[in-house]
Amino acid sequence: MQIIDTKVLDALSQAARRSPRLRKNHNLHKSELSACHRLFNAVEPGSYIRPHRHLDPEKDETLVIVRGSLGIVSFDDAGAVTRSARLCVSGDQVAADIAHGVYHTAISLVSGTVFFETKTGPYLPLSEQELAGFAPAEGSHEAASYLERLGELFR
Repeated sequence: MQIIDTKVLDALSQAARRSPRLRKNHNLHKSELSACHRLFNAVEPGSYIRPHRHLDPEKDETLVIVRGSLGIVSFDDAGAVTRSARLCVSGDQVAADIAHGVYHTAISLVSGTVFFETKTGPYLPLSEQELAGFAPAEGSHEAASYLERLGELFR
């Protein structure tokens, strides 16, 4: 049995703060080939997760907030926001279930944010058809201002 305690979560958040991408995950699944992926994901403000979708009909994704506050945004194929939700441990919204084929992103709203994520494996890098063409690439100059605009949905 693996117990996830506050020490594990604290260390995960510290690792995310030191990471160039400002995020770090703690996998519970044994390998990238596992049929079910379960992980804790620490994400710091400023981390840009490019909007994407999972085309595999078995790759619905569930996110459950553990610490902090996480903004979830879904989009239509043209990039218009179709829904946004703020997940907070002490709030009314604590989880999001995202169907395959839906463009989405997650935004850390406060330092120390950690969420639990589950979806089917195996891990496969996102294909060009799964990355949102309407959103800037991770690491691009435009990504920071795009992330800032998305963050305004939660102010």
